[in-house]
Amino acid sequence: MQSHQQIARWPTFRRTGTTLLTLACALSWAGAQTEIEPAPGSIGADIPGLYFGPAPSDSMKELVGPVQLLRSGTVDTDKATLTLPLYRGQTKAGKNVWYVLTDTNDAGNAVALGLNYSAKLGFAAVGKASRNATLQKDGTLTFDRGTVNFAPAWSITPGQSPNFFPPQAFKAGSVGDADYTPLVRLENVGGSVYNAPILAYDVSAEQLAQSCTATGGKVNHAQVHDKVLSICPEGKSGGTVTLQLTTGFSFSKPVLYLSLDASDELPAAMEQVTVAPGLKDLTVGGDDGAFSAVERLFAAVNGPTGKGNPQRQGFNSALGDAGVAGPLNVLGGIPTVATDYSPMWDLNVYAWTKAAIDAGYRSRMIEEFQVLGMAERGFITGPGGSKFGSSGFVVNCPIVFRFK
Repeated sequence: MQSHQQIARWPTFRRTGTTLLTLACALSWAGAQTEIEPAPGSIGADIPGLYFGPAPSDSMKELVGPVQLLRSGTVDTDKATLTLPLYRGQTKAGKNVWYVLTDTNDAGNAVALGLNYSAKLGFAAVGKASRNATLQKDGTLTFDRGTVNFAPAWSITPGQSPNFFPPQAFKAGSVGDADYTPLVRLENVGGSVYNAPILAYDVSAEQLAQSCTATGGKVNHAQVHDKVLSICPEGKSGGTVTLQLTTGFSFSKPVLYLSLDASDELPAAMEQVTVAPGLKDLTVGGDDGAFSAVERLFAAVNGPTGKGNPQRQGFNSALGDAGVAGPLNVLGGIPTVATDYSPMWDLNVYAWTKAAIDAGYRSRMIEEFQVLGMAERGFITGPGGSKFGSSGFVVNCPIVFRFK
């Protein structure tokens, strides 16, 4: 739907005939947590942290304090990982589909299953943006279409310093066919829409069990999603899967979220996620308007760089600063903060202007209206001086945890 405009809204990138360099994916997640996790309240006080009462969010989750938002799994905040139930479904041809559930527009089932509630997903059942599934008597889902190839090896070659973005070359590690989208509509049981990203396709439970680190296995990313750290099928219906989380901010609150799919290969390679072409049918550029299925996510091209820099942020840093954990994107509304949450994010990419950089205004952005205010004043624009706004790309990033 947006394909004729998408790449034009990003800076020109080039492929080279030289050997493709693979960007190392060994991230120091403990160090990454110090970039976003709030300092303890005991700093500067006359009593140790043990004497402080519970966080206000323990009494009312809308108040300040940590809250696990996606409650269907176990979060390890030190390692920035999430362990979720793993589900097995099948195609009409009988091939195994291994997936997780993260969000739904069914409010009652969101509470019952510990999923994120997103009313906006009800407007995602358009075109190829959602697949249909039929609930079977045994409790499994049969999907009408959509496959994913996990065999490609993810790689990305940063651009030349200091402009590491856009990358010189890139390749997504998993690619869906033209019909693939993580969104699924249950057509025979009410029509609710679920976010059900595929993590492995057309492999047996026995094959998948070899990627279970709990039993001595080693994850085979030629068979599973690149964010999988361990996957352990058990029994007929599934088992568990542990996934790497991504760090970011939403309305000044440090957060952890899952990054699992993107509508096009460039954002998929940048996020190390699956290309999901069906997401191109979601309308972008009008979030929070009537019938919008998306919310906005803001990503900097040329934010401050330098590992250990407390202002570090953006694509140049993610590609050029070894050992950092991602670009530290800014998400719009999330549950407990706003009512407009959607795991389908309209990617708004921005660049700091030379005038803003020269004036010393460039800094880490941690909430939506900071970004919008800078755009209003002309201190940030779209990439390459283009108009600020939607890039045309959609990314699937369910929110998992907020720190304050």
